[in-house]
Amino acid sequence: MARTVKHFSLHRIAGMELRVVADVEAGVLPVIQVEEEVVRGYVQQGHWPHRWVTLFVLRDLQPLARQLRSRASLPPGGAAALDHRPVVNVYDLADLASCHIFVNQQAMARESYWDDLQAMRGLLAHEHAHPLAENETSRASRGLQIELLLDSQDKIRRLLTLLVDKLCLYAPRELGANEVTIRSGFGEALLYLDRYNMANASRGVAGREDLRRQLQQEVAQGSLTPAAADLLLLIGDLRGYLDLALEVAPFYRTSRESDAQELEAVLQKAIFPHLEPQVAWAYAALREQYIVLRANLTLSEFQVWGDAVMGILAQALAEKGLALHYRWLVVGDK
Repeated sequence: MARTVKHFSLHRIAGMELRVVADVEAGVLPVIQVEEEVVRGYVQQGHWPHRWVTLFVLRDLQPLARQLRSRASLPPGGAAALDHRPVVNVYDLADLASCHIFVNQQAMARESYWDDLQAMRGLLAHEHAHPLAENETSRASRGLQIELLLDSQDKIRRLLTLLVDKLCLYAPRELGANEVTIRSGFGEALLYLDRYNMANASRGVAGREDLRRQLQQEVAQGSLTPAAADLLLLIGDLRGYLDLALEVAPFYRTSRESDAQELEAVLQKAIFPHLEPQVAWAYAALREQYIVLRANLTLSEFQVWGDAVMGILAQALAEKGLALHYRWLVVGDK
């Protein structure tokens, strides 16, 4: 990383080494303090695999994006999405002796997380949970791809590919990380973060009208059909809000129903009434699929589960005239 290092330190935590590297000056010490607390919490659970952790606190994640651009196992959106990720954990499934936590200062500040220690605690706990949550189902999800077989324009295909990857292929990893976070004693921090995210989602509904007006202008100009505009608006709703089921379902999975219901009350009152009607139904159906997802699925069993997820999306999209055809591709472990 061709940047000036403004902070470097070494810390010992329960026999493990934490290395801290930062290219920002202000605000690094609180991040270190929260990281140390999170690591101690996981070490006390007895399933901590790392001997070294490197914590990078960077003004943005462009250096990481350049390193990871060729990797096939990135979350939906790939390296380009790193600008929007406040925290990222990079680890090697074949050797969990170490992991690398990247904190994106600009993204944290943009989301008002930078000075909020409880939000930071939730973010760091969630990212550290990812390697701890690896299981047969997550391994199966890494061994598959979904190829969409659509006659639609490239923009629709691209948007739906991102949607499918996140809600089907990447879902086991996100669900597992959230569940481990809760079970490891960081449930309150994760709930705090999810309350924040629900509030942001509620405020984000206002931006939907901007998209509607933009699509209406394209229809008026003849560059878009009314049917395509309706479809794009629905896809925007699905992409913007269905992934909240990945945040709520883990609270149900860990018998924290009241927390899950608190979050869903925001969806029911402040979000779903402003979206296409298919979204609330699809959310509820997805949440149920996420609640019943087992941790020991084989490749073929995961495909059966994934077909149910794809069926939910297909039913929602069919009401706007799009037939969601696809096929599974076995690609081996990534």
